[in-house]
Amino acid sequence: MAYYQQDTTEVLEELEATTEGLKQSEAEKRVKEFGYNELADKEQVATWKLFLETFKDPMVIVLLAAAGIQILLGEIAESLIIFLVLIINSVISVIQTKKAESSLEALRDMSAPEAKVIRDSTNTIIPARELVPGDIVLLEAGDYIPADGRIISSESLRVNEGMLTGESEAVLKNTKTISGEAPLGDRFNSVYSSSLVVNGRGRFVVTGTVEQAEIGKIADLIQTAEAKQTPLQQKLEVFSKKLGLDILILCILIFAIQALRIWFGNSEVATGTALLNALMFSVAIAVAAIPEALSSIVTIVLSVGTNKMAKQHAIIRKLPAVETLGSASVICTDKTGTLTQNKMTVTDYFVLGKEEETAKKAKQMLRNVAALCNDARIDPDGKEIGDPTETALIQFVNEQGKRYEEIRETYARLGELPFDSDRKLMSTIHSIGGERLLLTKGGPDIMLKRASHVLQAGEEVLATEELLSKFTEMNEEFSNQALRVLAYGYKKFPEDTVTVTAEDEFDFVLIGLTAMIDPPREEVYDSIREATNAGIRTVMITGDHKTTAQAIAKDIGIAREGDIALTGQELDGWSDAELDEKLTSISVYARVSPENKIRIVQAWQRKGKISAMTGDGVNDAPALKQADIGVAMGSGTDVAKDSAAMILTDDNFVSIVRAVGVGRTVYDNIKKAISYLFAGNLGAIIAILYAVIFNLPNPFTALQLLFVNLVNDSLPAIALGMEKPEPNIMDRKPRKIDEGIFEGGTLRAVMTRGVMIATVVIIAFYLGIRHSAEMGVAMAFSTLILSRTLQTFATRSNTQTAIGAGFFQNKYVLGAVVIGFLLYGMTTLPFAREIFNIPPEFGFREFAISIGLSIIALIAMESAKVIQTWLEKTL
Repeated sequence: MAYYQQDTTEVLEELEATTEGLKQSEAEKRVKEFGYNELADKEQVATWKLFLETFKDPMVIVLLAAAGIQILLGEIAESLIIFLVLIINSVISVIQTKKAESSLEALRDMSAPEAKVIRDSTNTIIPARELVPGDIVLLEAGDYIPADGRIISSESLRVNEGMLTGESEAVLKNTKTISGEAPLGDRFNSVYSSSLVVNGRGRFVVTGTVEQAEIGKIADLIQTAEAKQTPLQQKLEVFSKKLGLDILILCILIFAIQALRIWFGNSEVATGTALLNALMFSVAIAVAAIPEALSSIVTIVLSVGTNKMAKQHAIIRKLPAVETLGSASVICTDKTGTLTQNKMTVTDYFVLGKEEETAKKAKQMLRNVAALCNDARIDPDGKEIGDPTETALIQFVNEQGKRYEEIRETYARLGELPFDSDRKLMSTIHSIGGERLLLTKGGPDIMLKRASHVLQAGEEVLATEELLSKFTEMNEEFSNQALRVLAYGYKKFPEDTVTVTAEDEFDFVLIGLTAMIDPPREEVYDSIREATNAGIRTVMITGDHKTTAQAIAKDIGIAREGDIALTGQELDGWSDAELDEKLTSISVYARVSPENKIRIVQAWQRKGKISAMTGDGVNDAPALKQADIGVAMGSGTDVAKDSAAMILTDDNFVSIVRAVGVGRTVYDNIKKAISYLFAGNLGAIIAILYAVIFNLPNPFTALQLLFVNLVNDSLPAIALGMEKPEPNIMDRKPRKIDEGIFEGGTLRAVMTRGVMIATVVIIAFYLGIRHSAEMGVAMAFSTLILSRTLQTFATRSNTQTAIGAGFFQNKYVLGAVVIGFLLYGMTTLPFAREIFNIPPEFGFREFAISIGLSIIALIAMESAKVIQTWLEKTL
């Protein structure tokens, strides 16, 4: 049996402890047996190992080999640039990995530093790390609980367990035994490490120190939860392996063909020099074919996305999360504070004859009891202090036309009997209208049974079954709407008495009922609808009760017709197969544990869905790490934030949906940058292969290819990352998890534009070679760099032309094109012509032919796009 299922005597016996506390000598023995009350350090991978891990990527290996060969051939500058790019990417990767390890540190920091205990029958303060099972710990308001334990005494002890349960309302603790299984949030006789005492006093016996405590289990889950690769990371990893191997084979093949021709040909150049030139050219092809700046460009585009998301109240901690969120197909969201306002609000009330003028006295008395039988208050700064239910009543009173402070000043409190969970009542004594009255509020089931009269039309009349049934029916109606209901009553009290006992709380005059709830945010309704239109399933996972959660889910549109709600306890009884079978019909999970949350995320991942998980408490941290993207609340714990990839500064579900739109745009723009890079590279490779196959001179020099890479592989691709969203981006369904980076029309666009660039380059090469081989190379080089630069306009959208997308909308593209032309222009200056193999005869006529062919290629690209869009609409 669990400790919460045993009475206090049995628990003390099992732990071999007494209410007088352990002897110091016994405590020291138990420290050796159970260990210190602190989280063990996780073994961490050395930083230098993490750094070396980043160089295992196949494309990186090919680039390193190419850079090494360039150094041997004396091309130091180009190789240094490659090394610099790779090192920067590695440093960024290591920093992100190190940041991910901070969640356990934050969890360790939450532990209480000291504990008040009874040792050797004496109250003393010890370091919390020295606590052992069997210790008796003393608690009072403001204390952090240093270990898990069973309550052995409680005086109005209230504990905030939100960091474990996700619910902000403090829990009233008692010593009563609980029969049967109960989720953590319903174990009212137990306390848990790192939760906070907000009211009262009490004592508990330690049943588990940190390693055996709930927070220790969470730490273990954080360590074992898998940090998921994003879809883009997965696709780029697979693609880079294939690309690295293919380019290596291509370079070896081209070098072999050229070497054979040199060996068996009649070249006037020395064989050794010719072979070195061929090797250098093959290396240049590798560098030109591999977009070594791709990782940097992806990082920059993601960074742009993070800035846009920050304006939407979403702070990105891990850059790839931008892209992942854009592909999310399931959002598992908390209820309290995320979908709701995190503020209890009285939404309705009931007195007999509510709409009639004769109910005026009943309304006035209801307002008085709500204000007076209440310990909450609002400080001068407007901050609400007290139990959320009671602060809601204060706001209700203020909205009824009279400030609660005036009522309290008019009718001073003379005596009280505080609320406790056994009685479910609170009573206070006041003099009202010349009479001393006992005012009571509490659970409707208790108040209705104890009412002898009801207030009707301003008169106290006998509480008949007919009259009480009206209150009962209204209570049921409120409850069916998942509203929290309180009943109010009063009775005359002896003039000379200020002491209240439980025996006095009978024979009330029943006044009425109030109904309250933590209402949904107004903007959530539209946001849920927008997510649904975007093909995103929203699932509520909450620590609240099932009835309340289900009602709110149905109200805001999360619960669909035929959907079911499930408690964590019910989920524990299901196998993974049963969960997988019914997963898509479950829209609400209530009273869940950290293990439940991980199971839910894993179940969606088994179905191939990209899942986002929101959370704010320590209990959410493992699931935030396990999810494809963890979304922490800005008001949440540091542990949750450190485990998450994104933080919402406004704790608002709406911000998640807005961030999805930004994420989709970022992914689109990354694909545009990728298609731009590979279309340009493909054009160059096709031209080279054409020359090799037909035994023509090399159309480019190695330095020209490296220069084209420098001009065309960075600024234009980054500029494309600044593109605005495509039309109706939130009307598209999430992309499939197995969708490749070249799917969705990207491969077709790459092939089309690559062939068009190659075609105009080959034409320019032929026109130039009629004059001389040097002129052919110069014109091929000019046409390649100009057509790749102009290709930036065509790549802005796969469906719209550059004019349709707004020619001047993306100023970064315009800037990148202008800079590209200026950099090319530098190669035609007198001092640079010889370096870039541009003969003196290359003049305005040749430039006009190159730019003309490049413009023809751009027009062809845009025309192909228009035709393709028309065919898709027609067919």
